Amino acid sequence: MTTGSEAISMATAPTGLPRHVAIIMDGNGRWARSRGLPRFEGHRRGVQTLRDIVRHAGRIGIDYLTLYSFSSENWSRPAEEVRELMSLLKHFVRRDLAELAANNVRVRVIGERDDLAPDIRALLEEAETKTTRNTGLTLVVAFNYGARNEIARAVRRVAADVAAGRLPAESVTEDAISQRLDTAGIPDPDLILRTSGEQRLSNFLLWQAAYSEFVFVPAYWPDFTADEFDRAIDEFLGRERRFGGVPAAAGA
Repeated sequence: MTTGSEAISMATAPTGLPRHVAIIMDGNGRWARSRGLPRFEGHRRGVQTLRDIVRHAGRIGIDYLTLYSFSSENWSRPAEEVRELMSLLKHFVRRDLAELAANNVRVRVIGERDDLAPDIRALLEEAETKTTRNTGLTLVVAFNYGARNEIARAVRRVAADVAAGRLPAESVTEDAISQRLDTAGIPDPDLILRTSGEQRLSNFLLWQAAYSEFVFVPAYWPDFTADEFDRAIDEFLGRERRFGGVPAAAGA
């Protein structure tokens, strides 16, 4: 495997760079616990890692970066931890939105919004509105997100369109469902990373991950670095994506 600096040079090759990278940012609590710190300190340190990775992804030419920031299941965590996470979200948007906009980053948010507190919903909408004309990296923030919920909501939209006569039943295709997902217009992730050594999707992008490549990184999210990001891309570049077909050599 190449070093981090070598991976950058490979990743910026026009034909090799994954267009869309998605990350399950896992391990903040365990990072804190291993250092005798409260869980909140792990989340705080994780926000700095988030900043570093967003900047790095933009520098090397990633088109879409999706971050699993808060799942619909995370509301079941202790109330104090949820309050701390919401406080970090507010701080991140207020502190970093100007930098994101200045660096031509577009923000999109996926996940259920109807049941969010008005101030949180307004904050997410502000991030989208203020960056909507940007044309660089698209930062997709999965907030109050669960893939099964997303698919169920898309299916309800399909059912409503069929019932209203806007969509013939025979036109209910995979594409028709994709167009009604939160990620409509966003390409499926080429590469999905998960930190902390866990090897599962945890209800993340279940529909979109059909042909994604996966890299599982032992480091906890607060310890994840740009070099490790590049090494994951390097591993991605060494794989042969067949999308259900046969290897190139076998088909020759």
